[in-house]
Amino acid sequence: MLATWRCEASVNLGFSLEWPEPKSWRILHRTLRVRSPPERPLPRPRISIITPSYNHAQFIERTIESVLSQQGDFDLEYRVIDGASTDGTVEILKRYGDRLSWVSELDRGQVDAINKGLRLATGDIIGWVNSDDTLLPGTLAKVARVFEQNPSAEWLHGRCEIIDVNDRPVRRWISLYKHLRARRHSFENLLTENYVSQMTCFWRRSLHEHVGYIDPTLKLAFDYDLWLRFAQRGDPIYLDDRLACFRWYETSKSGANFRAQFAEDIAVATRYAPRGKPWVLWRKRIKSTGIVGTYKLMSRFRASARAAQGVTDPE
Repeated sequence: MLATWRCEASVNLGFSLEWPEPKSWRILHRTLRVRSPPERPLPRPRISIITPSYNHAQFIERTIESVLSQQGDFDLEYRVIDGASTDGTVEILKRYGDRLSWVSELDRGQVDAINKGLRLATGDIIGWVNSDDTLLPGTLAKVARVFEQNPSAEWLHGRCEIIDVNDRPVRRWISLYKHLRARRHSFENLLTENYVSQMTCFWRRSLHEHVGYIDPTLKLAFDYDLWLRFAQRGDPIYLDDRLACFRWYETSKSGANFRAQFAEDIAVATRYAPRGKPWVLWRKRIKSTGIVGTYKLMSRFRASARAAQGVTDPE
């Protein structure tokens, strides 16, 4: 009987070879082990954060620090797009050297500044944080991890904390309400009310390249319009984690214009409401009317409290 020389590939080849050898040879039995190449680590995601800014020297340093202090397995690109502020914002930006990219020049407002930043962004993942809002510690590491674990996901958002000018939590009931609504997401529910907190929302750059940039004709509900376009493509991932803080104060854009904002919300929802389902917009109007009514009552209570203290009502 002839001896054989045998070659086995133990990992990926899945076969063995045998052939006869001369009788004068020693019987050999050798195994060739082929090692798999070491797994290549996935490339670190690049996250681009944009901050539109105009005359927010009072808050912007807290915003910048909340972004630059983020740590994790990602690369950060941070851009501040300032609209030629005159209140010392530029001097603050200069102090950060090359830790961020910034420009300060006249623009056509917040939407123009955000779109400018989005077009400059080179990251795989995108988000924007207004110059009076902040990210919470660990947020970008969570965002990077979720996108890595869910390669088909195109956008996500999470819980938001509302804070005042001194960083103290306020309006916790609103934060809780939006959290409960976000957990029951559907496209029709999002049409009924906007429960996506803008500063907690992040998406793949390919998504806004597909659906387009922010609509410059909108002044207050432009983020809502963008979320509805995102939602037409697919559902977001919702993180049951606090990712960012929204700063509320009476002279802020949202605080001073909530009536106009909800009117624009209804106009935006009308763009995307499915035909044959008029009740979606009826629910939208009823919800918006109730929320505006609640905000009006709260505003009157604050005005009464200020009057009792001898403080002039800024409204």
